Amino acid sequence: MVDHDHWQLDGSAPELYQKYLVPAITTKWAEDLVSRALPQARESVLDIACGTGVVARLVGKRMTSGRVTGLDLNRGMLAVGRTLPSLGAPVDWVEGSALDLPFSAGQFNVVLCQLGLQFFPDRRRALLEMRRVLSPSGRVALSVYSPIEQTPGAHAFVLALDRILGPNASRIKRGEHSFNSPDQLQELMIEAGFAGAEVQTVAQKISFPSVLDYVRFQLLATPMAALLSDRGEADRQAAIKSIALETESLSDSAMLEGGGFSFRQEAYVGTARSTN
Repeated sequence: MVDHDHWQLDGSAPELYQKYLVPAITTKWAEDLVSRALPQARESVLDIACGTGVVARLVGKRMTSGRVTGLDLNRGMLAVGRTLPSLGAPVDWVEGSALDLPFSAGQFNVVLCQLGLQFFPDRRRALLEMRRVLSPSGRVALSVYSPIEQTPGAHAFVLALDRILGPNASRIKRGEHSFNSPDQLQELMIEAGFAGAEVQTVAQKISFPSVLDYVRFQLLATPMAALLSDRGEADRQAAIKSIALETESLSDSAMLEGGGFSFRQEAYVGTARSTN
């Protein structure tokens, strides 16, 4: 699991994340997650590890009225989220840890966590905290990436990282894909006391204008920026280009059709109730 410190992005990384990675990747998963949670008007909803708030804003749009709270450790991400227009019900932005939620018991009708649980150093504690803050009739919906081999673009990228930057350069990226099966997620939810836990394997098609664009924003707008942080600008750009060329060489022709970079991305999506 990835240390929380890796998620303290600074500089332009949060802005780049919102501008390029949210539209290309996280919005697709956010729309799927919100459609499963079905937040209703006047409900209270918590989005954990909210980043710049794509899930929280979609919830607000769907509810139009109610209370939406976005929580994240990363103040840079939260700062960007605060600048974005509300799509409906306003979002309260809170800096805090998923392992020690700064909320009272039973405070929320719905808890959401999109592609965040895999990064938490204590997943069981995070799930127990989610259940603690849910009302007795509350519900949870969360998602995690499946093994990286099930997402060909990411798999080619991590192989390229290790070849160009050295063994274990891909550790952070591989940490995104640390769940091995839907059963693993379901068992964790059941152990945390959730009722009716169900997990589905879901796939999305991810597309970037080019391999270079995909690699550039992975290495500039995510915690992987740390891999090149000690290099000068010219050296950094040269490394990005080399990694992109290697990623391209490891990708099949269908992924590179038309000069772009498209691939299937897979995740496990779990839903459950607070109690029976």
